[in-house]
Amino acid sequence: MMDRVIDRDGLADFLRRRREVLRPADVGLPDGARRRTPGLRREEVAQLAGMSTDYYSRLEQSRGANPSEPIIAGLARALRCDLNERDHMYHLAGLTPPLRRAGRHIPPSLMALVSRLTDIPVVICTDLDEVLWQNALADVVIGPSAGRNLTWLWFTDTAIRQIFPAEDWDAHSAFHVADLRATYSRRMGDRDVTELVDALIAHSEEFRTLWSRHDVAVHLPRKRFVHTEVGNLDLTCETLLTPAADLRVRAFLPVEGTDAREKLDLLRVIGTQSFA
Repeated sequence: MMDRVIDRDGLADFLRRRREVLRPADVGLPDGARRRTPGLRREEVAQLAGMSTDYYSRLEQSRGANPSEPIIAGLARALRCDLNERDHMYHLAGLTPPLRRAGRHIPPSLMALVSRLTDIPVVICTDLDEVLWQNALADVVIGPSAGRNLTWLWFTDTAIRQIFPAEDWDAHSAFHVADLRATYSRRMGDRDVTELVDALIAHSEEFRTLWSRHDVAVHLPRKRFVHTEVGNLDLTCETLLTPAADLRVRAFLPVEGTDAREKLDLLRVIGTQSFA
């Protein structure tokens, strides 16, 4: 906290401008008949943010004590800041903004994008590897997985491993644990993260061993799948992060120089049918 760099003038200017563009009705206050200037009064913002008018006035005058995270959070709510404005205010105050969370909601714009990707397997999952959606080709290559947590399945259900060559299992295990470790560090203390980690530690000796190594830099961009109809598929996994970083789009592209493209095209035709 002693090393914080605060842009006091910038913060003061931002607070004034946000206060002036808001109307009383925007925050549930009556307009009143004696308002000589547009916007909210300082005492109204202070009351909405849960602080004294004197303290808030000092912030608008580039004076006073360094604002804490609860103070900035209260001001962001009082001034009806969107996420970009909230983050900007945190940066002006020399603070790290809270993590943005999309949760399990897939924005319509993202769905519109991935629905156009029909010639490659595509999966949307959370930062805990819970599958929220996947396209028809992913159903064929990976198997129906919507609503399932792939990391949990990997360490508790051996059936999921059968779609990968056995010689690649160790690499997949290391990747799952390192990926979860990165999320655990980024969202330290979040209940859903700690519950998943605790459950995996209790159920899997392999997970316990890998978790104790504290690896966070394991990459597995290329994946080999085993399909009962077309044999091995060599695919490259490209992961795209949403701005909140807790939704991931994983697109599986055919590796150049292999027959993966032709096999994917064949799977699009035969789907889940069997030649048997």
